[in-house]
Amino acid sequence: MYLEMSPPIQSVIGFPVTALPFQLQIELMLKWASLRMSKAVCVANVHMLMEAHTDPVFASVITGADLVTPDGMPLVWLMNVMGVRSQDRVAGMDILLSLCKEASVRNISVFFLGSKPEVLGQMRNKLNRDFSNLHIVGMEPLPFRPLTPEEDRDIVEKINQSGAGIVLVSLGCPKQEIWINQHKDRIYAVMVGLGGAFPVYAGIHKRAPTWVRQLGMEWCYRLFQEPRRLWKRYYETIPPFMYLALKQMMINWLTRGEMPDDRESKKVNNGVQA
Repeated sequence: MYLEMSPPIQSVIGFPVTALPFQLQIELMLKWASLRMSKAVCVANVHMLMEAHTDPVFASVITGADLVTPDGMPLVWLMNVMGVRSQDRVAGMDILLSLCKEASVRNISVFFLGSKPEVLGQMRNKLNRDFSNLHIVGMEPLPFRPLTPEEDRDIVEKINQSGAGIVLVSLGCPKQEIWINQHKDRIYAVMVGLGGAFPVYAGIHKRAPTWVRQLGMEWCYRLFQEPRRLWKRYYETIPPFMYLALKQMMINWLTRGEMPDDRESKKVNNGVQA
């Protein structure tokens, strides 16, 4: 199942987003992890894609990832409009929970990298309660400054010697994605950038209610939680993303000469005629 070949993708404002259901994306990560394959997983939202849109170097990081999951609902909606029917949201918090649950059953070791010592401590306590059989082989905070070459080599050696099949990374976007990209083929594990999932799981931040997430309004919920940190980010990313998404839809409709509903109707009619 896509072990040696690339999984299907859908372009979202010019970037490849993995077009697979949630459970298949989780299963693929677990298969790679069981074989200790060096893989990079980006958990993409509007902020990440707009960072990549304005930064060619970061764009190459996204396009070079092995999986780019659709974390944000706007990505899911655009994928659906572009023809990927019933695409699931594959969000960072859900990835963390599913990977830890399955890793505890399949005896896959997990290493947690980044965040703050107090966050990691609270996470360990909760992980021990929620997934008592999970084999946590390391929890390592990283300094905000760049690592020295010696420190970097030590981290790589520590992770590889731990036997981890999964490395969950929380350094914030785009730092964590760049770090993962730089360590692909050096760390023999599936590396997943989870950003703010660590403090949410630890109970420091609250996750938006399910109905808010389903409406695609989690950004608004988070804005109320952290207005000073997030207002500028949302102001600078959401309007241009909407413009680029509308542009992509219009180009798609014009080049195909039909609306999405027309294409779906044609598929149904062809099926009936057959």
